[in-house]
Amino acid sequence: MLAGKGFKKVFNVAGGIKAWHAKTAIGPQDLGMDLFSGKEEPLDVLKVAYSLEQGLCDFYISMEIEAKHEKVRDLFAKLSEIEVKHQMSIYTAYNDISNGEMGRDEFEKMVETKALEGGLSTREYLDLFNPDLTSEIDVISLAMSIEAQALDLYQRVSAKIKNPASRDIINKIANEEKVHLASLGKLMDSL
Repeated sequence: MLAGKGFKKVFNVAGGIKAWHAKTAIGPQDLGMDLFSGKEEPLDVLKVAYSLEQGLCDFYISMEIEAKHEKVRDLFAKLSEIEVKHQMSIYTAYNDISNGEMGRDEFEKMVETKALEGGLSTREYLDLFNPDLTSEIDVISLAMSIEAQALDLYQRVSAKIKNPASRDIINKIANEEKVHLASLGKLMDSL
C-alpha cells in the first residue's frame, strides 16, 4: 500500500501489521468497490459519496431510536448530525462543480443509497462488530470502525478512478474521513 503511494523505502518495525492487535479494516479487497466503476466523472463520485453518507446517517438515526440510554441516544444524534454536515459539503461541492443551483430535494432524488460508508449494510456492521448499544464506548468504537472502513474504501477507489478530477474529490473525501476519525478519537478520550 505504501509503495503504491510513492514511498521508496518501507520498513516493517516490530512486526508491523502482524503485531497489531486492535481492529483493522475488514473484508475482501474489493469490498464496496462495486459502487464505483472507475470511470466516474466528478459529479458521479459526489452522488455515490453522498449516498454512502446518507446510508450512515440513516443508520445512526435508527440506532438513536433503538437506544435505551439517554447518553447513547444523544451520541447517535451527534453522529447523525456530523454525517448531515458532511452531506452538506458534498452537496455544495456538487453545485459548485456543476455551476448550477440544484435544490437539495432534487439532488437527493438522484442519489440511491445502497450501503453505508465502507461498503457494508447496517445489518452487516451490527453482525460483524456486535456492539453493546447501551455503551458509549462501544458506540464510538462502532462509529470509528465504520469511518475506518470508509477511509479504506475511498483510498482503494482513488487507485481505481481514472479521471484526475474525480480522484481529487475522492482523496478530499478520504481526508475528511480522517478528520472524522480524529474527532471520534477525541470523543473516546473524553469518556
